[in-house]
Amino acid sequence: MLAAPRTPVADACAALGAQVDALETDLLDEASTLAAAEGLRPDVVLVDAGPLFGAGGEAALRVGLDATWSAIHAGFGADRAGQVLIVGPRPDTGAFAGALRAGLENLARTLSIEWSRYGWRIVTILPGRQTSDAEVAEVVAFLASPAGAYYSGCALRMT
Repeated sequence: MLAAPRTPVADACAALGAQVDALETDLLDEASTLAAAEGLRPDVVLVDAGPLFGAGGEAALRVGLDATWSAIHAGFGADRAGQVLIVGPRPDTGAFAGALRAGLENLARTLSIEWSRYGWRIVTILPGRQTSDAEVAEVVAFLASPAGAYYSGCALRMT
């Protein structure tokens, strides 16, 4: 699993037994993100947009969307199948959290159609206000398992 960036959700996935490689780079610099991911061939790309969004705000909305796209693009490979799991911010993170959540859901739905020909599945996970990182990691583990192969282009809303 390629995690971008390294977050408590990624650490919780590692605690469940997943091999997690963190993409430690400036996700807003797409060229350096692509270079940092060069040679990696992840079958699961985990992007936790919550920390990218920070405390919210209009500028953070753009950062959350651009950094998420950069990380997804870096992990994608047309020569192999895989899965992208996008974790959105919690709904009470800031004034633009709802907009970012909607944008990430739209990104997942669009990419699931565009990249299905390459065998890639894309899902957005939208944690609730009280959702713990461990609970998100359990959903990530399920989606990364063979049982999760039935999900693509959807948003899983947690309470």
